Amino acid sequence: MNTTEIFLIAMAIIFTVPWLIWRVLRTDYWAPLVVVQIVTGILLGPGVLGKAFPDFHAFVFSPAVIQSLNGIAWWAVMLFVMIAGVELDLRQAWKHRRESGITAGLALGVPMLAGCAAAVLMLGQTGWVGASAHRWQFVLGVGMACAVTALPILILLMEKMQVLRQPLGQRILRYASLDDIAIWGVLALILMDWQRVGKQVVFVLAFAILAWAFRRLMRWLPESDRWSVSLIWLAVCAFGADWCGLHYMVGAFLAGVVMDAEWFDQEKLDQLRHHVLLVIMPVFFLSTGLRTDWAVGGAAVFGAAALLLVASVGGKLLGVHAAGRWLGWPRGEASIIGWLLQTKALIMIIFANVLLDRQVITSETFTALLLMAVASTMLTVPMVAPRLRAH
Repeated sequence: MNTTEIFLIAMAIIFTVPWLIWRVLRTDYWAPLVVVQIVTGILLGPGVLGKAFPDFHAFVFSPAVIQSLNGIAWWAVMLFVMIAGVELDLRQAWKHRRESGITAGLALGVPMLAGCAAAVLMLGQTGWVGASAHRWQFVLGVGMACAVTALPILILLMEKMQVLRQPLGQRILRYASLDDIAIWGVLALILMDWQRVGKQVVFVLAFAILAWAFRRLMRWLPESDRWSVSLIWLAVCAFGADWCGLHYMVGAFLAGVVMDAEWFDQEKLDQLRHHVLLVIMPVFFLSTGLRTDWAVGGAAVFGAAALLLVASVGGKLLGVHAAGRWLGWPRGEASIIGWLLQTKALIMIIFANVLLDRQVITSETFTALLLMAVASTMLTVPMVAPRLRAH
């Protein structure tokens, strides 16, 4: 078979297997389709399918096919991160800045410190720290990965539970929005390359000037043209960030942050997020699964994932409960908010992909973080749904 035919076999597998698992096993309550796709990506990776059927895995996921899939995955995740940036509503966060700042700060800071402590423990063993990482980069990167909240998946889950448009849902979006900015800011700090600091200064200055011009242009354009221009803007920002040594995903997030959601029809924006998740993000999940590694031993990877899960879940709940006591929330509200902010899946995986690309973490650490993200996201709906009914 030629590369095109093998590529199409891979695409058929990518879309068929998770959909069948999701539909036949009816996993939607504890594992939405997006989570099943992430898990399927891990199963199709070298650590599971590659071990069980090495010849078949090498045939379907040949270097030429992986290269083609990676191109789709790059564009998919850039679109997704840009949409996450567009959906940030900083004006509402500023309007309620005391409550939002206290809650977002504790919801991010406590699990980050717990994750940093877990990373320090991991420093004592070989196989976890990336080849190009300073110790502080590894500790801060893993710590922040434990604190991440995935805003797009949070929106998806709150829509399913019918709380998104309620006052509680809007509050949770404010907290997650502030944390999202902090996450990308910390990532930019970790990726700072002092050998290329001149390029990074040039990028920041050029971005500030171009963003000002871009915003003026977008206000002038009709909505039909804004969609096309936003894609051009995305490609330019992603290129600039990657050129200066940050990462193309940092550029994609910045591209979205400077856009206002009201420039676009909200229903169309929701549909775009849905269609990106449906049509091309499964390729990113597969490419993520292909990067998993169990070389330090399956037990060690699962042990590290369990340690990170305890730091992530415990830290997030502790931080949000502290905020609830400080601000005098009604009984039970902190648990609902804490578990909803636990949603990690996509943004944490994107964050970890960047750390892996820059060799801050190894494939083994990446695998442990991936397992932690999947487990924490799968816990969200089963833990929140009964609490919402009782609230």
